[in-house]
Amino acid sequence: MAIEKGHSRAGEPAILIPAIGLELMVRVAPEATGGQYACIDTVNAPGFGPPRHRHRETEVFRVLEGRYLFEVDGEQFHAGEGDVVTVPGGAAHAFVNVTDRPARQYILITPGLDARAFFEGLAHVMRDGRPDREALNAFGLRWDVEFLGPPLTVPEHA
Repeated sequence: MAIEKGHSRAGEPAILIPAIGLELMVRVAPEATGGQYACIDTVNAPGFGPPRHRHRETEVFRVLEGRYLFEVDGEQFHAGEGDVVTVPGGAAHAFVNVTDRPARQYILITPGLDARAFFEGLAHVMRDGRPDREALNAFGLRWDVEFLGPPLTVPEHA
């Protein structure tokens, strides 16, 4: 079976960002779709998720394992295994794994983003822990990503 250009290959290293409990694999790179979309597979550690942020790309999240608390433009809701969440481009958003075990999502990003370069850059920025918002936004300028605040926290009643 041939592997098409842009698909992850066996043995390709995952991108790890311990400061936000993230392990990520690029499954479809944008060059495989003419820039139309990219797909990533993520594992989020319990109690972790990205800082609140916004960007021009639309993201479609499919929860593969676990349960998440999402926030999209100030509205919070839960999504569990099998659920699909769409975050329109420009919407402020964040999510957090609310379980006591790793949770997984498959994410479609459109238009395509060079997810490998973005997340490797983010890993570098976060190599010593979570930087302040100013440092994150300096990094985000190249990608037209605005970081708006800290990650969500797991509510006591999750």
